Amino acid sequence: MVGILLNATLEIGGRNILQRTQAIIMLLAFGALLFKVNAALIVLAALALGAWLIQPMSGGEGNAGVGKHSPKIEAFSPKRWTGIGGVVAVILAVVAFSWNLKSEIGELALSLFKIGSIAFGNGSAIIPLIQYEAVEAHSWISLNQFTHGIALGQITPGPFLITATFIGYKLAGFWGGLLATFAIFSPSFAMTLVFTEIFARIRNLRVVRGTLMGVMASFVGLLVVVLLQLGGMALTSPAAFALAGAAFVAVRWFKVDVLWIFISGLTVWSCLLILGLV
Repeated sequence: MVGILLNATLEIGGRNILQRTQAIIMLLAFGALLFKVNAALIVLAALALGAWLIQPMSGGEGNAGVGKHSPKIEAFSPKRWTGIGGVVAVILAVVAFSWNLKSEIGELALSLFKIGSIAFGNGSAIIPLIQYEAVEAHSWISLNQFTHGIALGQITPGPFLITATFIGYKLAGFWGGLLATFAIFSPSFAMTLVFTEIFARIRNLRVVRGTLMGVMASFVGLLVVVLLQLGGMALTSPAAFALAGAAFVAVRWFKVDVLWIFISGLTVWSCLLILGLV
């Protein structure tokens, strides 16, 4: 998992650290999380800094796909917005239900709703936020258990986000896993519906592009912290370093599917345990 996360960190960094301001936001996010600043506050601060400081030029960084091929702006559709309103109402009802539970699984669901509302990018970018809430802030699971959740998620669809399901199941069984899954996925689903309707109207605004660039830069810094924490826990022997390096090479240069990397790593490690080499 350390090798796979290292590759994910490099890929996200390569796409989102394109100028000095983004690098500064990344370093600030990295330092803030090291000092136990709330991860959600770090993301919101990066969002504001990106809107204020990053000014991507037309056709330049952070502006892919913007220009003469911009999509046609469709007319306002009351029917579509009514449907979106219904989806949002259902999500808010589940948020209220989670709040009324007054339990650990309710608190987890509220945390996941919050994470799903502020996180952008692919699943690996969300891992630092889930890790902060579940391990650092509330101690619902240990760092070791969190690592196991990420690893098990590699054999499922949406491997990183499904870690939320693992945590919910650990706290409250099947129904806890179901609630946690809904909580992490539903905000992004609703926002996708909303932004599908309005993005064509705002996609050329520099402040919007700067905001997204800033928040994605912060995710790189947060992910580096998680990578260091997991590495410090997992890389405790030469064999562990070798497996992490092999996983990194396999996924980065040979494009091996992570499922096969996970199965191979599990097999090799089991053999080493049987032989008493680790």
